[in-house]
Amino acid sequence: MGYVINGEELETCDDGFLIDANFSDEAVTVIAEAENIKLTDEHWLVVNYMRDQYKEHGQTPNFRNMCKDFDESNPGTDWKKHLYVLFPMQPNRQSAKVAGLPKPFGKGGY
Repeated sequence: MGYVINGEELETCDDGFLIDANFSDEAVTVIAEAENIKLTDEHWLVVNYMRDQYKEHGQTPNFRNMCKDFDESNPGTDWKKHLYVLFPMQPNRQSAKVAGLPKPFGKGGY
């Protein structure tokens, strides 16, 4: 199964992650729709964070590091719970998928 993004079918792995990262906004909307996620500004905040982490480190963070980073940069929200509201199917993995990134290493990055 692949995703058609801007008229081009992009290859995915068996778990539905893109083989090669795609940083277009269209990729996010197409994959989010396939994951039954209605995008909000908070979804985009997480997507952009995941993309930035991938660009900087070559992989996405694990859930513990995600929570720590969001607690520091956006205090006042229980991010450990809220990330599951935004991305109920393992937040670090599902947000990476929606962000148009390849499958995270192991249980979800560094």
